[in-house]
Amino acid sequence: MSETTTDPETPGAPEPETSDTQTPETPKSETPKAGRTDQGLSPVEFLRWGWTQLTSMRTALVLLFLVALAAIPGSLIPQEAVSPIRVLDFAEANPQLDRIYRPLYLYDVYGSPWFAAIYLLLFVSLIGCILPRIKVYWRALRTPPPKIPARLTRLPEWGRGKLALSRDDALAAATQELRARRFRVVASEQGLSAERGYLRELGNLVFHLSLVVVLGAVAFNNIFTFKGTATVVEGAGFSNVITQYDEFNAGPGVDMNDLPPFSLRVNRFHAAFERGNTQRGAARLFDADITATTASGTKDVNVHVNQPLNIDGVNVHLLGHGYAAHVTVRDANGDIAFAGPVVFQPQDGNFSSFGVIKAQDARPKRLAFEGWFLPTATVDELGPRSTFPDADNPELFLNAWTGEPKEETGRPENVYVLDKTGMTQITRDGQIVSFRLKPGQLYELPDGQGSIQFDGWSRWTKLQISRSPGLPWAAGALAIGVIGLCFSLFVRPRRLWIKLLDDDQVEVGGLDRADSRAGLADDITAVLSSVSPRTHAPPEGDDA
Repeated sequence: MSETTTDPETPGAPEPETSDTQTPETPKSETPKAGRTDQGLSPVEFLRWGWTQLTSMRTALVLLFLVALAAIPGSLIPQEAVSPIRVLDFAEANPQLDRIYRPLYLYDVYGSPWFAAIYLLLFVSLIGCILPRIKVYWRALRTPPPKIPARLTRLPEWGRGKLALSRDDALAAATQELRARRFRVVASEQGLSAERGYLRELGNLVFHLSLVVVLGAVAFNNIFTFKGTATVVEGAGFSNVITQYDEFNAGPGVDMNDLPPFSLRVNRFHAAFERGNTQRGAARLFDADITATTASGTKDVNVHVNQPLNIDGVNVHLLGHGYAAHVTVRDANGDIAFAGPVVFQPQDGNFSSFGVIKAQDARPKRLAFEGWFLPTATVDELGPRSTFPDADNPELFLNAWTGEPKEETGRPENVYVLDKTGMTQITRDGQIVSFRLKPGQLYELPDGQGSIQFDGWSRWTKLQISRSPGLPWAAGALAIGVIGLCFSLFVRPRRLWIKLLDDDQVEVGGLDRADSRAGLADDITAVLSSVSPRTHAPPEGDDA
């Protein structure tokens, strides 16, 4: 075994010989690894090692996989940010799962600390992967193509021919041909070195940078986004304040007391349906005439499906529609306890709609009604139902309830559900009171308990008001990333060398820097043809 000279200043190396006692030298194979000591890694070395692991492409791929894996429960389990009511229903139906899901933040996956940690680590990992590659790419752009190899015959593709031009003219012709093929050319005494395909790595970097921008834009959007819905009857209005929403969800960066100021008025909602035998009842028209009032003024617009109204970065979509019955309820004293439109929710394709009418201010007892609005009412062996979605024969089918006045608690109530606690159903001669009304008809409750009149009907529409400030950035970055990916997949990085020999011979060799690429032989033939009348295959016996 040959002797190994050890630097005395190397950490962990044996001390040099200073006495008659000889210290054996440490064999090279047993030399401690750089950065390690017998006591392990120092804090600085540990941090450097951790950063190296975090910024490796393998770690980035693992984190990307974890983000995709975390999205699975976010898609399968009801989320509070999307549907808090579904979360409550799920928790009531599955109490055992609820005890597991809540501590793990599975009802709010995308807002959970563990998802934020994975997301942040992925963001840092990608940046740590990309920055060194940008530095390497910048150095490669400034570095000329490599020198001509000693033996071009060892390259995968090469050719040889006899010069038909002078050496200077041959080099000029080859340079012109190479630049026409988008090569960067450097001349030397022996010939030319050429390289192309720098856009491939640029496309790769652009793709990964766009991914970082997408992650940042999505995170920014989740912080500053809001989305809510409001049901607005024809002729009624909506103001963009929190109390006007039926449902509202917002990111932590949204000040709910400082929403963009504007108001809307639904003047008319248009709906039309197919009346022919083919696709009878299918929707043919679905839009709304809306008056929008902002700080800059008032304007009338027509809003269509999938064509939202944009007000200062806030989008207003049409989500759905239905019917509202206009009723007047009088109590036992003859006073009006309720008057106005009541929204009925469609339950089928023919808009058979269920709803609740509440007259909480009726005295001496409060009144309530629940039942169906049928736009084209028919009563047959199947019972009351609607046979067409348009209002050809609108009717109300109701039953009535009464109870003692309810104490006002200020707690919100579901307007589409009747809380029957403390209420009894009104009967006549022991039979449950159930009645039907056409527009303009009045029904008197038994024993002088009050009355209800069906005054008419109108349409309502459900508006979605949302702001997603990060989505345009995410969409733009995604489009740029796709372009970068195309460059990365289809640009061919290639090197060519032209070598002038002493006997007026010329050799051209090439090398692809990516696998499964075609066209290298064509490039060599074209360049060789520009300086030689014919090309030759490798002579027998030469290295291939």
